[in-house]
Amino acid sequence: MSVIPDTSQSTQAMLSRDELIAARELLQEAGYVEADTRFAYLGILEQQRRSTRRESSGSDHAETHQEERRVRALLHDIGGGHPRDVIVSLTKGAVESVVELDTKDTGELPVLDEDFEAVEQILSTNEEWLAALARRDLDVAKVRVAPLSAGVFEYPEEKGRRILRGLAFVQEFEEDSAWAHPVDGLVAYVDTVNRSVDKVLDFGSVPIPPESGNFTDPDVTGPLRTSQKPISITQPEGVSFTVEGNHLEWEKWNFDVGFDAREGLILHNIAFRDGEKNRSIINRASIAEMVVPYGDPSPVRSWQNYFDTGEYLVGRYANSLELGCDCLGEITYLSPVIADELGNPQEIRNGICIHEEDAGILAKHSDLWSGVDYTRRNRRLVISFFTTVGNYDYGFYWYLYLDGTIEFEAKATGVVFTSAYTGNDDYASEMAPGLGAPYHQHLFCARLDMAVDGLANRVEEEEVLRVPISESNPRGNAFSRKRTVVSTESEGLRTADQSKGRIWRVSNPDAKNRLGESVAYNLYPAGLPALLADDESSIARRAAFATKDLWVTRYAETERYPAGDFVNQHSGGSGLPEYVQQDRDVDGQDIVLWHSFGLTHYPRTEDWPIMPVDTVGFKLKPSGFFDRNPTLDVPPSSSGECHTEDDGGGCH
Repeated sequence: MSVIPDTSQSTQAMLSRDELIAARELLQEAGYVEADTRFAYLGILEQQRRSTRRESSGSDHAETHQEERRVRALLHDIGGGHPRDVIVSLTKGAVESVVELDTKDTGELPVLDEDFEAVEQILSTNEEWLAALARRDLDVAKVRVAPLSAGVFEYPEEKGRRILRGLAFVQEFEEDSAWAHPVDGLVAYVDTVNRSVDKVLDFGSVPIPPESGNFTDPDVTGPLRTSQKPISITQPEGVSFTVEGNHLEWEKWNFDVGFDAREGLILHNIAFRDGEKNRSIINRASIAEMVVPYGDPSPVRSWQNYFDTGEYLVGRYANSLELGCDCLGEITYLSPVIADELGNPQEIRNGICIHEEDAGILAKHSDLWSGVDYTRRNRRLVISFFTTVGNYDYGFYWYLYLDGTIEFEAKATGVVFTSAYTGNDDYASEMAPGLGAPYHQHLFCARLDMAVDGLANRVEEEEVLRVPISESNPRGNAFSRKRTVVSTESEGLRTADQSKGRIWRVSNPDAKNRLGESVAYNLYPAGLPALLADDESSIARRAAFATKDLWVTRYAETERYPAGDFVNQHSGGSGLPEYVQQDRDVDGQDIVLWHSFGLTHYPRTEDWPIMPVDTVGFKLKPSGFFDRNPTLDVPPSSSGECHTEDDGGGCH
């Protein structure tokens, strides 16, 4: 039996302010922090663990060296020196390892705010750029330049150099939405270390869309609605969950909340109290990568694809949330602390929102024979954060339900990346007169370090099985299901198929339910298109994780990111393609599921000038994990929760 997580150790999921200060001081004392040093990343390393086999069901859990606290720092030198990958032991008070990176081989460290600012500054004095703006009668003071990750293409001179590409937009005044006025036909390539412009490509002037995109301007919105009555969500007796440090307990769930500058929100040690047992389900759950590949093949935009996690670090741009706007109800906030680019602690106030909410009907039956009239309402615990990366905003929402279901939902909103529209809708939509938006995708990859009743886990692919008419099926009405065991990593590359009802079952062959079957959780994918770029494209090599819906690997401490450790300007093949080349045994082992999923976006007129939320995600549902419905003890709702003040009705 797994033990209830020790709340005194729950801070292992996050770095404290004091730990960040200590890490920086250790690096400085060792001579690795100077005036030109920038912290491209600083985060906690997973606790080392070793798998153990014990006899009792549900006890095959990770053993950790609780005393060891280690961090990883990626240090960039703005003066052009070699970047460093450094591991520091806070426990020992020492630098454990230092690797100098040759970016020609490894790729560049993540993009910094300083890089963003540099692109527009450098271009503002470049003669070619100024001449291109002059040909369009544009004032450089009114031109904003979007600093965009460069990708890797047929430019050998960019190898080992820190490059960003810039697209221009006109901003008429301070509050003006520049995305409404793209300067098409113009792109610049900028070296942010040498502060030089490699190329200015001008393919000729295109009319700049004039229509306002200012979505808070009364001239654009028109009169605001007066029809909405207040919706008040109250919990007069308080919330049903408890928080100690960053350890949460709600209903029968318990887990630790973590946060990382790169991955953002992370859930650790997810377990469910089943009778006297606290049964493990997932050791660590995060969205470990996301990429936004664009489908416009024109020379101005054919390079556009952004790894918002690996190149930009979604956690770094987490929003400070506001009660009643971002989260509604009785809210508990956590304020994670990350390192800024100088290595100093930076608090993201109210960065993580935790609340519970009604989730509709849990179960209902009106029985004609017994006369029993039964209704129970569902509720869920919500753990979320929002991040803004350039023009897009993303919400990352984890939901835990009363019946043991775990759900993740990504919410995409913000402002669509725009272009001029010239009448060709093969690769772009027209959203407003003369204003286009290229077709693109938002692709995510969840890293699910599974522990279904322990570490000995197996994956089976399950799908429907149609049965033809035969002697045993004379009326042709029969259908069944087929399960295929994933035995090795090479067999673990799977694709979703909704027409076959394909799901993936994660079971523990060493733990049985009361019917003698292996306890399990099923992963239900959304089944939407995977990466649509050609298999031989640069983005397919760099975002190989997005070419499959599922990858299954053996757990390894150093295998954290589906596109590899260094994504920025890496030519590809790193991450999951490297991991699965080992072709390790994954049947009944300590395994990690990597689930890729996402949206394909053909922008609509309704997406302008600000995009209503679009969602995508997945579910993990218990399948034989429990001996019976785990919600039989959920009480009926009180009558006060089920009627308005004047209807006199009730629940029961």
